[in-house]
Amino acid sequence: MFLVPSVFVASTTLSFDVNFRTNIAFVLSGPVCLGVAALFCYDKKVSFDEMSQILLYMVLPIITHTAYVYLYTPNLEEVLTSAVSNREAAGGFGANQVAGILGLGMFIMAIRLFTKSPSFRLKIINALLLGLISFRAITTLSRGGVITAIASILVFSFFYYIQVSSKKRNDIIGIFALFCISLTITWFVSASQTGGLTNLRYANKDHLGREREDLTTGRGELFAHEMEGFITNPFFGIGSSRAKDQRIEIEGQGVTSHSEFSRTLAEHGMFGVVILIILLFKPLDIRVKNKRNYYFFAFMAFWFLTINHMSMRIAMPAFIYALALLQVTNDKRSIYRKQIKPQTV
Repeated sequence: MFLVPSVFVASTTLSFDVNFRTNIAFVLSGPVCLGVAALFCYDKKVSFDEMSQILLYMVLPIITHTAYVYLYTPNLEEVLTSAVSNREAAGGFGANQVAGILGLGMFIMAIRLFTKSPSFRLKIINALLLGLISFRAITTLSRGGVITAIASILVFSFFYYIQVSSKKRNDIIGIFALFCISLTITWFVSASQTGGLTNLRYANKDHLGREREDLTTGRGELFAHEMEGFITNPFFGIGSSRAKDQRIEIEGQGVTSHSEFSRTLAEHGMFGVVILIILLFKPLDIRVKNKRNYYFFAFMAFWFLTINHMSMRIAMPAFIYALALLQVTNDKRSIYRKQIKPQTV
């Protein structure tokens, strides 16, 4: 409901020559997707085993896509010539989006390494898959997806560690060490295969080793511009898709926002503030009811970081947010049996 006023505002603020329907659909499809997914999953009960199955079904096509990226660009040295995100290294798709999806694969494989690797053989297989996915995520030279994945994995490992029994914590420390070894090896291999470009990219340097002025590669400027739009139009906002439209008028090119947070505030005004309050604080109500759900904060972290480096380009962050709203419970409920006293004759 709070998304609707921005459509009416946009009808008066958008440029005359823009396609009103497609522009509105482009910016609102992501939030609407999130709303539908959230309403479907809200307070729905699933077991930890069922959640593991959901994550498994999510990672299988990501593994397939990783294999496709390997086949599309078998030799990275042929396509990587500078320390910027590379479309060819991402399989011909947008490097930011592919890195985000591969980052999700890293996140899920790390979860399976911690929770679904009972034998040494499975640990090695999951660590190998984690390394293979991480390698292609890193070599896209798009940093957002990789940083989001690592941050979310750290959040998950912390809450998983404090939830399990003391007997299992030693195993978690060992698995975390294996995880670190897998990523370290992957990093050195990627640096070798790209001629050191990954090191330069993550050090915010160009291919000649010169320091870049902007760490955010233009995202900070877009964020500041959209916050300025919110400050100048705090009540109803500037209207859906108007942020991109303004950049076309001023700069001649319409760079799409990378932060759903700032775009929501700019285009929806005070309604956007209410939307963000609902999105950020309503899930905490579920967390209060079920504090043993060690997935919750990891999912919320992955969603929040993703929408702030690639906005809602794809439906993935909306679905991850919806998973955080599930009531994940123990697989088996404890049954209380009343002791029957023998009758005396």
